[in-house]
Amino acid sequence: MIVPPNGRGGPQRIPRPAGAQPGGPPPWNHLAEHERRVDIELLVDRVRRYQPRFADRGLPARGPNSAVLIALYEVDGEPTVLLTRRSPRMRSHTHEVAFPGGRHDDIDGDLVTTALREAHEEVALDPGLAEIVGGLDRFVTGGSGSMVHPYVALLERPPSGLEPNPEEVEAILEVRLGEFLLDEVWREELWSRDGDPAWPVTFFELHGDTVWGATGNMLRQLLTMATDPA
Repeated sequence: MIVPPNGRGGPQRIPRPAGAQPGGPPPWNHLAEHERRVDIELLVDRVRRYQPRFADRGLPARGPNSAVLIALYEVDGEPTVLLTRRSPRMRSHTHEVAFPGGRHDDIDGDLVTTALREAHEEVALDPGLAEIVGGLDRFVTGGSGSMVHPYVALLERPPSGLEPNPEEVEAILEVRLGEFLLDEVWREELWSRDGDPAWPVTFFELHGDTVWGATGNMLRQLLTMATDPA
């Protein structure tokens, strides 16, 4: 049985298959909890030097290219990331926690432009604040078959004047990266369907929300880079 930590988690619907099993510890389990601190300068340097790859999950790319923006900044000295909770007005993935982002439009010069435009449309983030420092691994979504390109941006200061677009965003979430590293927040499950080999699914149980799926995977990669001892 999979039991979320007490007092954490949110209303997100988890399509958990029968037979799901608990997974393993987080990649930063080698660090004691009090040692899990994110140095934003070190993280940004690692993102700059990283060469994104294709995270092949055996899914065919049959939809348009998409891009998301992983916006990082400091609030009172704490590295923080900008997330959204999707609006119930959306056609799919309602109430799920996600990075600002969406499909590439013909008006976009490139996928970086897509990520910045979508963040402006969804939460009124000023593109002029964002310095793109690199990307994480691209992947194909299971639903639409879209190839998603995650871009990491460093904001020169905490964003002001953020406003959720009610057609797309139910709430704006600004979460300390350190919170994702707490033991009671991490959870991994092993899922299998139709006899296929089990694959790990990452969950982060916040107060009021469960982050999982593609967003959970991107956060896992980002936090692994932040806590890698190398």
